[in-house]
Amino acid sequence: MDGTNDSTQGNFILLGFSNHPHLERILFVVILIAYLLTLVGNTTIILVSRLDPHLHTPMYFFLTHLSFLDLSFTTSSIPQLLYNLNGHDKTISYTGCAIQLFLFLGLGGVECLLLAVMAYDRFVAVCKPLHYLVIMNPRLCMSLVLVAWGCGVANSLVMSPVTLQLPRCGHHSVDHFLCEMPALIRMACVNTAAIEGTVFVLAVGIVLSPLVFILVSYGYIVRAVLQIQPVSGRQKAFNTCGSHLTVVSLFYGNIIYMYMQPGNSSSQDQSKFLTLFYNIVTPLLNPLIYTLRNKEVKGALRRMLLDNRGEIGKE
Repeated sequence: MDGTNDSTQGNFILLGFSNHPHLERILFVVILIAYLLTLVGNTTIILVSRLDPHLHTPMYFFLTHLSFLDLSFTTSSIPQLLYNLNGHDKTISYTGCAIQLFLFLGLGGVECLLLAVMAYDRFVAVCKPLHYLVIMNPRLCMSLVLVAWGCGVANSLVMSPVTLQLPRCGHHSVDHFLCEMPALIRMACVNTAAIEGTVFVLAVGIVLSPLVFILVSYGYIVRAVLQIQPVSGRQKAFNTCGSHLTVVSLFYGNIIYMYMQPGNSSSQDQSKFLTLFYNIVTPLLNPLIYTLRNKEVKGALRRMLLDNRGEIGKE
């Protein structure tokens, strides 16, 4: 490995799952299928939300952005992982590593904040239904999305250069399948207590604060729903929020475990598989969650399919 390091000056070596060579071919096939399904699922959500007039509402405006985020987030690392799994070349250029780190941090931060925005949308829909369209007007929706994007990108602009500039004393091997912050911090040959403290503080702002807001919002939602007398109305309200709450649980369950303890405290193999779940499984499941649990999306898909059949029949 040392010889490889000397021959790849300026590059990084993504070790990935190379310590489990028997798994690489299996992972390649599974991840490729999951990635293709993720592309199809999230693209379908975006197209349906944009093309069907019935879905031109704040909820689906935010869902479109969530699907776009999932597409971008997955594409920022999975093609590189597939390339590395399919051959002996595990290298990634310094520029490629920097872009991957920036996108991973930035898009992950945006998604945390966007999920909080979607929780606020559900809060207004359930707790203030008569004023929903007045409160969640297009200008406010766009402003909330821009704030989420701005804060996520700002967080990445701060943390990416700091992480990349840590002294590595000639070490090029990243014990991960992508250039993510904890793995790069572990490569440093200096005391990283200060940067780990900074990571923790920013994680509180970007990760935990939105989560607290989501939990508080759902506390009010549950209280409002329990006051609805007809059981059918209560069930409808819970269904409205169920998809979002499921997505939040999947997303935060992984991200809190990984990024609230960026040092050497967790098993690297465990960290890799959790990151893989966070990077491919969650974006894959999100479209399924929203289509299987949501009558409006299923209705929109049905209308699109029937319209296409009708046009084919006319021809």
